Amino acid sequence: MSNNNIKSVVAIVGRPNVGKSSLFNKITGRRQAIVEDSPGVTRDRLYGESDWNGREFTLIDTGGLEPDSKDLILSKMRAQAQIAIESADVIIFVVDVRTGLTSSDKDVANVILKSGKPVVLCVNKCDNIGENHPDFYEFYNLGMGEPYAVSSVHGHGTGDLLDAVIEALPNLDEVELASADSAVTKIAIIGKPNSGKSSLVNKIAGEERSIVSDIAGTTRDAVDTVIELPPLLRSSPLEEGNNTEKFLLIDTAGLRRKSRVNENIERYSVLRALSAVDRSDVAVIMIDAEEGYTEQDSKIAGYAHEKGKASVIAINKWDLIEKDNKTMGEYRRKLAADFSFMSYAPYVFISAKTGQRIDKLFELCKTTLEQNLTRIGTGRLNDLLAYATSRVQPPTDRGRRLKLYYITQASVAPPTFIVFCNKLDLFHFSYQRYIENRIREAFGLDMTPIRIVPRERGDQ
Repeated sequence: MSNNNIKSVVAIVGRPNVGKSSLFNKITGRRQAIVEDSPGVTRDRLYGESDWNGREFTLIDTGGLEPDSKDLILSKMRAQAQIAIESADVIIFVVDVRTGLTSSDKDVANVILKSGKPVVLCVNKCDNIGENHPDFYEFYNLGMGEPYAVSSVHGHGTGDLLDAVIEALPNLDEVELASADSAVTKIAIIGKPNSGKSSLVNKIAGEERSIVSDIAGTTRDAVDTVIELPPLLRSSPLEEGNNTEKFLLIDTAGLRRKSRVNENIERYSVLRALSAVDRSDVAVIMIDAEEGYTEQDSKIAGYAHEKGKASVIAINKWDLIEKDNKTMGEYRRKLAADFSFMSYAPYVFISAKTGQRIDKLFELCKTTLEQNLTRIGTGRLNDLLAYATSRVQPPTDRGRRLKLYYITQASVAPPTFIVFCNKLDLFHFSYQRYIENRIREAFGLDMTPIRIVPRERGDQ
């Protein structure tokens, strides 16, 4: 499976007022963090996306770290920073050349060194080009290797700093728990807090791998569990030459509406949950049958849809619902309306507590993934295009008719097709949907997202 979408995490840490937020803004390329010349302005962690030399990563800006402070707000900021340190793959430790090496810098350095994480030392506010400030060299005393002279305001030295960060990041293969076995299928279990995600993982694994509680938000980080399917669930291999039935289950923290993410630690849990979707092959979207569909379910599913992931909607706690012979049909019709934006995603009604239909859940995960990885020959696609356009003529506008010249598949996960035409403005959404539906029917792609990319002939 491709791991191109996997992002490592880099945390910016340091005592207050050393320019962490300015550095964050410079690296992410946008003014996202509040910058003010007074300590403690950044109290919560902010995170943004960035890349350097083709390597994407998530950057976290933290509040100032003061290990021995008894101030209530500063203690909360310290907790924030420590969470970021524990969760990061690489730490950028920022110090201020103007104030020189302080006792607070040494205290922060001790906290970072205890984490055992790779560290890149950034000596900020080196605004003058040329010979380094006399106090620059005293930062070697921190025992963190070579310091990098940086001006976060002007951008001087940020390139060398990022080179060092990328070098310190783990290899993409090392980010994957099961990278040594490319046959492992990665399934992210996502949903609102207390929808039963951890219970499902525990039931499948046959032991308590995740803490289960009635308190929403018990799981605060993504938890990876490698399992093998029981013999009764084993069937044909997922891919040709692939003769294993191993799965990596990623139990994620429940995603909440941003207005309700009040507990500090949960802000980072949201990031980890979305990151789990990024590195997954299949997303299982857990719906609480008792609570029903909510706006937050739509947002969670929407993220998986935007990423083009093979997806299965699992309605959990079905054993707690009073049923008659119409209950499931009525529920299905309501789900079809609620999830109209991803009508391809199949539904399965399960009970993580009793194990009801978990075998069906795995079969759907395998089927949706097979479709998500389907590749179709160009000849077959163009035969279909000729048939589809002869059956339903392309639209016209003011005497101009849409002409579709050629179709080819550009990629998988999701299947993405490029269609070359004469005029983009004539290739209306409705006719794109028509072509998409013919592809689904002809090649059995009814359970995966599909992307149609129109291009005018001659476009590069």
